[in-house]
Amino acid sequence: MDTRRYDFLIVGAGLFGATFARIATDRGYRCLVAERRDVAGGNIRCEEIAGINVHRYGAHIFHTSDDEVWKFVSRYVDFNRFTNSPMARYGDKVYNLPFNMNTFCGLWGCTSPDEALAKLEEERADAASRLKANGVGEPRNLEEQALTLVGRDIYEKLIKGYTEKQWGRRCTELPAFIIRRLPVRLTFDNNYFNDKYQGIPVGGYNPLVDRLLEGSDVRLGCDFFEHREDLERVADKVVFTGKIDRYYGYCFGSLEYRSLRFEDEVLDKANYQGVAVVNYTEREPAWTRVIEHKHFECFGDDVYRNGRTVITREYPAEWCEGMEPFYPVNDDRNTRLYGRYKALADEENRVFFGGRLAEYRYYDMAPVVAQAMALADRIAPQKN
Repeated sequence: MDTRRYDFLIVGAGLFGATFARIATDRGYRCLVAERRDVAGGNIRCEEIAGINVHRYGAHIFHTSDDEVWKFVSRYVDFNRFTNSPMARYGDKVYNLPFNMNTFCGLWGCTSPDEALAKLEEERADAASRLKANGVGEPRNLEEQALTLVGRDIYEKLIKGYTEKQWGRRCTELPAFIIRRLPVRLTFDNNYFNDKYQGIPVGGYNPLVDRLLEGSDVRLGCDFFEHREDLERVADKVVFTGKIDRYYGYCFGSLEYRSLRFEDEVLDKANYQGVAVVNYTEREPAWTRVIEHKHFECFGDDVYRNGRTVITREYPAEWCEGMEPFYPVNDDRNTRLYGRYKALADEENRVFFGGRLAEYRYYDMAPVVAQAMALADRIAPQKN
């Protein structure tokens, strides 16, 4: 191990670690980045297959209304005009997401906002009446919460099967807070996000990560836990982006996650489903969604310039050691357990924790960048 002194050891070359490294390096600090994988980028890593950039760990769309975050990432790469407009497939029919006038037209034949709102209110009132008849006040689980928000029709066709596959549990066994809000729009706008800025880096996310890591020393294929003593010895401070429970040796027990399995297929056709993401909302098939990657970067007739396409079927799975932890299971038990680990982290004065694994919460990309920027402002101010 290099015995040179570094200001920061950054554990993990994902978006949080790479963003912190870029800012700290620009401010005059020496950074060593240790990444257990053989490639940088974490879960936003792309891989070229059949001439198409494949989002290796699921669909990633950058979106934000934060001007500073957008200025920061745009400094290093150009973004294309991708707009997230996913579809939901139930049986042999497809519906727009989020729930909007196109959805209501497909479900109920509604052609005006007044018709759709009247039907929604009828569905909600029926759900509330049924709960009241069973002596239920506040919703006790995800199913009851969803029924009060959008009614039985939308719940059973577009929420129930997908959610139970995603979490591996019945909706009646999931806490209500998971689905406190469901976006409902009485417009024909298929843009899933409301943010000011949205897009995919031209050429995928790898160029962004590479630019963010320029100027840092990067050790790929370097597992922090296998070289912990040597790594910690060469740096003054540590920014840790891995699993917080593992950092503390699972002293309070293991936090739970849901994982994903990906199945790629190269097809000898130019256009498979006409959109980047289709959610499969019935209990079967076993996959939750199909991603057609070329639609992240090809628009209009450009879709047909490459006569092949790559699709990825995404299968949810229970996480176990050795699998990639994707989604924290933020129920009461895990929330309390994380609180105990966070209390230990708050007492540290040399180690700082950031990112989805270290903070045990699901982050979109823009908030990850914002959190890394905030940490850099706190512990890596501009050197004189």
